[in-house]
Amino acid sequence: MASPVDHAALFAATPSPYLVLGPDLVIVDVNRAYLEATGRTREDLLGLHVFTAFPDNPADPEADGVRNLGASLHRVLAGRKPDTMALQKYDIPVMSRPGAFEERWWSPVNTPVLGPDGRVVYIIHRVEDVTAFVKTHQATHSTGLRVGDRLETAQTLEAELYARARELQRLNEELRQAHTREREVAVTLQEAMLHVPDLAHHRDVAVRYLPAVGSLNVCGDWYDVVDIPPDRLAVSVGDVIGHGLEAAAVMGMLRSALSAAVRALERPAQALEVLGLYARSVEGALGTTAVKAIVDTRSRLITYSSAGHPPPVLAHPDGGHELLDQATDPPLGARPLHVPRPQASLPYKPGDTLVLYTDGLIERRGEDIDVGLRRLTDVLGECGRLGAEQVADTVLARLGVSSGGQDDIALVVARL
Repeated sequence: MASPVDHAALFAATPSPYLVLGPDLVIVDVNRAYLEATGRTREDLLGLHVFTAFPDNPADPEADGVRNLGASLHRVLAGRKPDTMALQKYDIPVMSRPGAFEERWWSPVNTPVLGPDGRVVYIIHRVEDVTAFVKTHQATHSTGLRVGDRLETAQTLEAELYARARELQRLNEELRQAHTREREVAVTLQEAMLHVPDLAHHRDVAVRYLPAVGSLNVCGDWYDVVDIPPDRLAVSVGDVIGHGLEAAAVMGMLRSALSAAVRALERPAQALEVLGLYARSVEGALGTTAVKAIVDTRSRLITYSSAGHPPPVLAHPDGGHELLDQATDPPLGARPLHVPRPQASLPYKPGDTLVLYTDGLIERRGEDIDVGLRRLTDVLGECGRLGAEQVADTVLARLGVSSGGQDDIALVVARL
């Protein structure tokens, strides 16, 4: 049996300089290579905010190391992805001479460390000190020149390197701003398409929408909550194949069509039949899965129909549950000819919780989907006394997708 790896010893011995920051940008650890590169001790750095330990050189009016590094670190916190910075001129304080700074050039990479809930718990700030390379490059190109020419050549090279680094930084920032604008447009579009006016009437119903990590925040998953007077409530979720704006556009059309159909037709199966016929005329809609359930609060009966969708769960306060899996048919447009869709009903008791979701909640790469379904029902079995909002948050946290997963997720939790 292999002996356990001493990761602390490995980190300390790593030849590249590493600084570990908390999400508040306070220094929590540092390796020997970093201490040697900066001339510091652990006592000098641990517990300090990174920019308290390493401020800009006040004698350099063009110093922008704090601004550039700060922007990179906040991108890592927001996007939970590594960020490679352009070559940086970032002078560091000379510990033996208070107020003095030493010219340094660095090549930094900032990498997030994620916790079980997907949030950034640490940032690894790795740097390579390229000052010697820059100085050697300057000297090499100055050989054979007079002292004045050497100085001028060195200054020109330094200025050129610095200008290129700043230009790269500027271009990267413009790209990020363009991406941010595109994402804001996408988010506004998605929020408009997922607007649910009737949801405001139901404090016992919670909805969640989490696009796949790394997406533009738009996807083909949807949820809907519709009041059917005088005493029925229709809830649904659906999943269009694909991601991005095209899938979101198809989602918007299908969701609106199903919302209209369920208002005009009494049976969920009929509403899905109408949606299936409509899907045949919408490019990109075939293969969509959806489930529709109608809760009759007077008869305490849930009537449902599914088009190839994972089964909703009716969770009981005592920890038990039932799957709504008795009326499942293929996804929309999967059959060459139209046939009536199945429908089933089951009673519920006050205090039960109805949960509808899309497959991104339970599906994991390389794992049978039944494993994910059991994981969901196990969590719901422990949430029998919680309110709808608490159930939704608990489910996402316990299934490890509070901040999004590899696939889009839509979730509806209704306390009955």
